[in-house]
Amino acid sequence: MAKTSSINKNNARRKLVKSCAGRLERLKTIANDATKPDEERFMARLKMAEVPRNGNPTRIRNRCEVTGRARAYYRKFKMSRIALRDLANKGLIPGVTKSSW
Repeated sequence: MAKTSSINKNNARRKLVKSCAGRLERLKTIANDATKPDEERFMARLKMAEVPRNGNPTRIRNRCEVTGRARAYYRKFKMSRIALRDLANKGLIPGVTKSSW
């Protein structure tokens, strides 16, 4: 089980990213538009730098929904390999069975 503080910190980052997403997208389109004057593009870059660091989507870490583990994460199931194996062996994940040949 991951530390509760790590899980809460990541959830706070998710909320901040969601609130900053629209503003970052608008500024990014202005900054990358070659038809706009250089001064306007530069100002957009400066405003992008003022956005909090945790407002950037790359700061979010994928974590297991069950345990909070950050490593060996399967996006399809939103779980770590350990939690996935445990629940699959118990038959709690529909459509997933233990392979045998």
